[in-house]
Amino acid sequence: MVHSPVTRPGLLLALLPIVLTFAVLGVQLFIFDDFTPHVPLIIGIAITALVGRYLGLSWEDMEKGMLHVVSVGLPAVGILMLVGMITGLWIASGTVPTLIYYGLELLSPQIFLAAATLLCALVSVSLGTSWGTVGTVGLALMGIGAGFGIPPYWTAGAVVSGAFFGDKVSPLSDTTNLAPAVTGVNLFDHIRNLMPTTLPSMAIALVIYLMVGQGMVGDQAASFERISSITEGLSQHFDITATSLLPALVVIALAMLRFPALPVLFVGVLLGGVMAFLQQGESVSTLFAFAFSGYSIDTGVAEIDGLLNRGGLQSMTWVITLLLIALSFGGILERTGCMHAIISAIVRRVKSFGGLQTSAIASSMSTNLVAGDPYLSITLTGRMFGPVYRGKGYSLLNLSRATEEGGTLISPLIPWNAGGAVVITALGLNSGAGGMESLMYIPLAFACWISPLIGVTYAWLGWFSPRASESEVAQWHANGEEIMDFNASSQSGAAVRGVDVATRMP
Repeated sequence: MVHSPVTRPGLLLALLPIVLTFAVLGVQLFIFDDFTPHVPLIIGIAITALVGRYLGLSWEDMEKGMLHVVSVGLPAVGILMLVGMITGLWIASGTVPTLIYYGLELLSPQIFLAAATLLCALVSVSLGTSWGTVGTVGLALMGIGAGFGIPPYWTAGAVVSGAFFGDKVSPLSDTTNLAPAVTGVNLFDHIRNLMPTTLPSMAIALVIYLMVGQGMVGDQAASFERISSITEGLSQHFDITATSLLPALVVIALAMLRFPALPVLFVGVLLGGVMAFLQQGESVSTLFAFAFSGYSIDTGVAEIDGLLNRGGLQSMTWVITLLLIALSFGGILERTGCMHAIISAIVRRVKSFGGLQTSAIASSMSTNLVAGDPYLSITLTGRMFGPVYRGKGYSLLNLSRATEEGGTLISPLIPWNAGGAVVITALGLNSGAGGMESLMYIPLAFACWISPLIGVTYAWLGWFSPRASESEVAQWHANGEEIMDFNASSQSGAAVRGVDVATRMP
C-alpha cells in the first residue's frame, strides 16, 4: 500500500535501509570474506526505494535524486580515469621505476615510513589531489617498501596519512574548496583554522612511523639481497635516468600554478606517453594498450612484476562503478529524506558547543560511511548544521573544519567510499588474498583518524573554537542566513532569520 506523501520519514524508518544495507555488507565481508561492496549497495538502493514508495515518492522522483548526486561526482570519475591512465603510462615511461630505484638507493628502512608520509604530503599539497598522489608516488613507495621488506599495509597507511593530509590543506584541492564554499567562510581562513588539528595529528603519525621503522630492521643480508634484486631488475628493463622524472615534475609545477586538475592530469598522461616512446622505446600501439589495459612486464623478479603489472583505464572500472553506485545510494537516501531525518534528530539533541562539534564531525563521518562519498558528506553536513552554529554564536570556521575532519580524512578509511576504493585499487591491496587483509592499512593511517579525535577534544576544552566575529554576524544578516534561535520556546530551538546571535550562550 502506498501512503500519501509525507515531508520526512521518522527516525526509525530512516535508519531501516541503512541498517539493512550494512547487514548485507557485513555478511559479505565477515562471513564470506569477500570485499566487493557493489551488490550490497545496489540492494541498499532497492530497500531505500521501497521506503520511498511507502512515503509516497514516485520512482521518477527518486531517480532524479540519484542522478543529481551522481552528476556532482562526475568530475571525480574523470580524475579516476586519468589516474588509471597515468599509472600505466608512468610505469612504461620509467617514471615510477625511477622513483622506486632512487628510493631504494637513498632511503633506509628505519626512516622509510616517515619519509613516505612527508613525500606524499608534499606532492598532495602541490597537486591538490590525494587520489593522484596515491596512484603515482604512492605506487612507487609501495615498491620501495616491498624492497625493504616492510609489510604493504604499513606502507599503505603511511601513504594514506600523507596524501590525505595534503588534500585537506591544499588550496588546490576540491574538498578544501568545497567545505568553505558550503559553509560560507573564506578559503584561506578555513585552511588556517585546520592547522591546530592537522599539524599535531601529522606530528604524532610521524613519531609513530619513526618508532615502528626502528623495529623493522630485520635480516640485513636478506634485505640487501632483495633490494639488489629489485634495483638490478629495474635497471635491466628500464632506462633509469633523472629525465624519467620529467612527467611528475611538470604535473607538480602546473598544479602549483593553479591550473585545473583534469587538464593537469591529462598533460601527465601525454608526457608519460611521450617519455615511454622516446626514452623507453615503446611503440605507439603499446602506449594505447598501456593507457587502457595497464602496463605488463615479465622481469622474472616477483616483486617487480607484482608491483608494475597494473594501471590503465580498465583498472579503475572497479572503483568507478563503486563510486557511481555509492553516489546513487547517497542520492536516494537524501531524496527520501532519510539522511535529513537522521541528522535532524542529532541536531535537536545538541546542548553544548562540544556536543555540537562532535555531532558535526560524527555526522560527516556517518554520511561518508553510508553514502560512500566525501563530497556529499561535506555538503550535507555543512547545510544541515549551519543554522545551529549561527544560533549558538560560533564561527562557521568550526563547521567547515568539522566537515573536513569527518569528510576528507575519513574517506580513505571506508572501503566502499570513493577514497577507500581508490587506495585499495591503486596500491594493489586487493590483488592478494583480499577480504580483511586488504583493509589492514585502515588503523595504520594514523593522521587520518587522530585529527578528528583532536578536533573533538578541542571542542570540549574550548580550545581553537572561535566565536563568530561581529563582521561574520553582520554577513549572516546581510545574506539572510538561517539562524536557529535557542531562546525560542521550543526545546529544540526554532529556525529564524535575522536573530541577534552575538550574545548567545555556548
